Amino acid sequence: MAEVVLEKISKSFGGTRAVQDLTLTIANGEFVVLLGPTGAGKTTTLRLIAGLERPDTGQVRIGGQNAAELPPAARNVAFVFQQYSLYPHLSVYDNLAFPLRSPIHRSSKEEIDRRVREVAQMVRIAHKLENRATKLSGGEMQRVAIGRALIRRPSIYLMDEPLSSLDAKLRAELRLELKRIQKELRSTLLYVTHDQIEAMTMADRIGIMAEGGLVQIGTPREIYGNPANLHVAARLGQPHINLLPPGMLPGSREPSGTRTIGARTEHLEIGGEGKANARVDWIEHLGDQNHLHLAVGDRKLVTLADPHVPVRPGDSVRLTLKDPLYFGATGERLR
Repeated sequence: MAEVVLEKISKSFGGTRAVQDLTLTIANGEFVVLLGPTGAGKTTTLRLIAGLERPDTGQVRIGGQNAAELPPAARNVAFVFQQYSLYPHLSVYDNLAFPLRSPIHRSSKEEIDRRVREVAQMVRIAHKLENRATKLSGGEMQRVAIGRALIRRPSIYLMDEPLSSLDAKLRAELRLELKRIQKELRSTLLYVTHDQIEAMTMADRIGIMAEGGLVQIGTPREIYGNPANLHVAARLGQPHINLLPPGMLPGSREPSGTRTIGARTEHLEIGGEGKANARVDWIEHLGDQNHLHLAVGDRKLVTLADPHVPVRPGDSVRLTLKDPLYFGATGERLR
């Protein structure tokens, strides 16, 4: 394990600035998730730490050492890619053992066998050790890819959207597995995703990225409840935050300079006394909850509701705001 420090790193490809003046510290044993849209600089940040790219400016330090002095192979970093990157002609056992058979590690046959079986048990693939990689399901292949990263016990694990190609059920299962393994090993892990659920459920801290920069970093609760600006507010929350003009709904006390009101589910109240001001367009039934699609004039809103709330499409309801978020002309948060 090791602390990773990025100090004002920048990286451009031709005329495109992929990462710009990024400063970030990942504590020893911490699980940090970088969340942002495609092109935000997330993967380039991982590649700069791994040594697959060199920063134009700034410094990367791993365990207190300037990483510029170290080639990629000497950085003791494990990288898990979005695609499985397994050797198809090898068995699961040999795929897991491969990193320990390199001349750099010089592990004994007994040590390799012990580690392979230990890690296979950890990622719950021990019953498939003799299978060829091509005979595995997508979830099993990704478990092997993660296991191959774990087997070397590196200083830091870098994971680039490793669950994005899996179906929803497998993603949910492997989210729990990854968090369990990280806690067991007390490992330092930097994880990249555009999936807010992965970020919220796994991270100790979430870093929101946009246009190559780090916009805000904090715990999932901090990022969700206290976003720095409109971009951050829009990255988290299901359903997505509703963006309303000032004065559209009663119940808010807009600060001076308000241009946009952000209303999540918890900021919207349905019912109460007063004239109806919204219409239920349609309802998505999700089992334990419903998504209510509402119209206020020509503005569309979505909120969650208990499935037993007695409303139907076409009903008129009263909608009020309770402690929403306020944003200024450039998207800055107003307090």
